[in-house]
Amino acid sequence: MKRRTFIAGLGATSLSALVSKVAMGVSYSTDQKTSARFLRPPGALAADDFESRCIRCGQCGESCPNHCIRYFGLENGLASLDTPYIIPREQACILCMKCGDVCPTDALKKVVRELEPILQNVHMGKAVVDENLCLSYQGKTCGVCYRACPLPDVAIYVGRLEQPHVTDKCVGCGLCERSCIQMPQAIRIMPEYG
Repeated sequence: MKRRTFIAGLGATSLSALVSKVAMGVSYSTDQKTSARFLRPPGALAADDFESRCIRCGQCGESCPNHCIRYFGLENGLASLDTPYIIPREQACILCMKCGDVCPTDALKKVVRELEPILQNVHMGKAVVDENLCLSYQGKTCGVCYRACPLPDVAIYVGRLEQPHVTDKCVGCGLCERSCIQMPQAIRIMPEYG
């Protein structure tokens, strides 16, 4: 298939999807942002730099052994189209750092899978504990989030009854949120998009 034919077909498909949404009464704007809380993969540049440098090749997702990387459609605006993101409650990052190894444009920086480089270069977000929902703060020992953390006693430590305390070294991988047994979860990652 010729490139011109492929691109024309891609444009027609996108236009068809947009017309279908409008016909069904779904409002859409190219600058609207999703209300969903999402993370960028580890090592991602700041938002504007990331979106301009990412070539939407999909190699980061293909290299992810945990299959946590997804790609935006139009729900997060045109600038984010086909860029990678992670929803930690669905599938969190295991900090394998393989996505940065394969990124051809350094939109995701290469980060060595060792403690200090991860702490210096990974800024996906930070875990926040809702003490009103956390079982350990309600007098029932839990500690699941602590045991799920790849950086225990560095990013998170536990106190009495395994009450979790998040430190400023949390990189926001989301494994604590993914493992939380509460519904809604008592620990959530607040993303860093800047």
